[in-house]
Amino acid sequence: MSRARKRLLILIAILPLVVLMAALTYQAGMKFFEGEERDFWSALEFAAETVTTTGYGADADWQHPVMVLYVISLQFVGLVLFYMIVPMYLIPFFEERFEARLPRQAPKLKDHVVIYRFGPLVETLTEELQRSGMPMLIIEHDANLARRLLEDKLPVIYADQVSTALDRVHLDRARVLIGNGSDEENAAMMLTAQQQGFQGEVLALVEEPYHRKPMRLAGATAVYTPRHVLGAALAARASHRISPRVSGIQQLGRRLRVAEIPVGVGSEIAGQTLAEAKIGQRTGAIIIGQWHNGRLEAELDAATLLEPRSILVSLGSEESLARLTEITVGDRGATKVGGSFIVAGFGEVGRKVCQLLNDAGETVVVIDQHGSPGVDVEGDVLEPGVLEAADIAEAQTVILALDNDSSTLFATVIVKDQAPDVTVIARVNEADNVERIHHAGADFALSISQVSGQLLAHRLLQQEAIAVDPQLRVLKTTATRLAGRRPASLDVRQRTGCSVVAVERGDDLIVELDSEFRFRSDDLVYVCGSSASTQRFAEDYS
Repeated sequence: MSRARKRLLILIAILPLVVLMAALTYQAGMKFFEGEERDFWSALEFAAETVTTTGYGADADWQHPVMVLYVISLQFVGLVLFYMIVPMYLIPFFEERFEARLPRQAPKLKDHVVIYRFGPLVETLTEELQRSGMPMLIIEHDANLARRLLEDKLPVIYADQVSTALDRVHLDRARVLIGNGSDEENAAMMLTAQQQGFQGEVLALVEEPYHRKPMRLAGATAVYTPRHVLGAALAARASHRISPRVSGIQQLGRRLRVAEIPVGVGSEIAGQTLAEAKIGQRTGAIIIGQWHNGRLEAELDAATLLEPRSILVSLGSEESLARLTEITVGDRGATKVGGSFIVAGFGEVGRKVCQLLNDAGETVVVIDQHGSPGVDVEGDVLEPGVLEAADIAEAQTVILALDNDSSTLFATVIVKDQAPDVTVIARVNEADNVERIHHAGADFALSISQVSGQLLAHRLLQQEAIAVDPQLRVLKTTATRLAGRRPASLDVRQRTGCSVVAVERGDDLIVELDSEFRFRSDDLVYVCGSSASTQRFAEDYS
């Protein structure tokens, strides 16, 4: 029985007793002090009217001070009861009665993914699983969060305890169990799963790196530290020494690379259209998108203008991307060569960024609100004087590793106001805030949700893919069902909304598919489009 229902039953039991006692007391008082007889029913009517604050009818004339004080006291008792009953008993009862009931038992599922606790780390993963059609179920202890997930049409069950929750999710038929609670909660969950005889994969997202080994001992098949991966990604974006030759390069397959390459103000292609720049002919790379003013342009054509200070999302071999980098840098690159790297925030992500930059031989200045070993400037990055103390005028890049998206957005505005030419790289918690922080002026923003989502989706879906943005994704798949067919005959764009951008054949990477080209069964095919369109391609062709 729910707490609100128990309270209501107690109220129903106590309230008649209060009225009865008030009636009997009033009946005796009228006889003793006023010298007037009142029958039981008249006294009961008076007590009910007074306690409920609805009035007294004809019985409202008292002479004795004791009776006057008694009636006044009873009036206040009625008011107190009224203001207690409504918020403490009636409102909770009706909220529980009319709001959607939280499911406590999972429907029959098989080969499903069980996610223990919802949060930013698994937000992108749930979107990927929904797009792929893989069944999943979320266990949540927070009733308000569980209700919000239910409103968002995410499969969730509400449970107060780990042990009872795992009993209700058909764990014996689940494919994977993912721990996204605190490290202590994850350990308890995994030990409970072991006791129940779960034989599938157990994946754990840990907060503290030194908990990796204990988590494996508790039963984890694989342990991930998304904050460390995010720190490494931000550091690689900032320094060419960490990500050599091409900033932000990511490998997809043996030959194909995906990179986001900035267009310098003095670049020879800045201000040209794609047709005029002839990037494919000159470099062998393909441009599939352009970041400009915080927005990603994914639908490019020959007339698309290559804007100065934009970032080109490019595909190609390592050599072709290096050639593209040479023509995009110009007289003045995206960063000041030789300047320092300012890291704002010295938490888990910030420390990882600093470690990698220091190991690469870069000059690093650390800003944090709390003084500790490794912090160079103590203070709030939102205060202009703190940035001046860090010598922002001579910095080449500012990396915002703050743990609050609102602070990151405001800090981006302040940094760009003080040093418009400095590159700003931002750590983001909520994936929905990436675009907002780009709008504020960040040159690159990456959410921890995107990082952990891609790590887990790659393991669960067995797909090699790089998601630049929800509207731009590069997927690697096989050509088994395409053997002998020409790309032009497939109507890929019309049927799925994505495009075939490259084919890996043995040691060769083919980016220009002419009219004579035919797929072979052992080819690896790279398609580009939104997450939904690449998923449709995988379903229809691979």
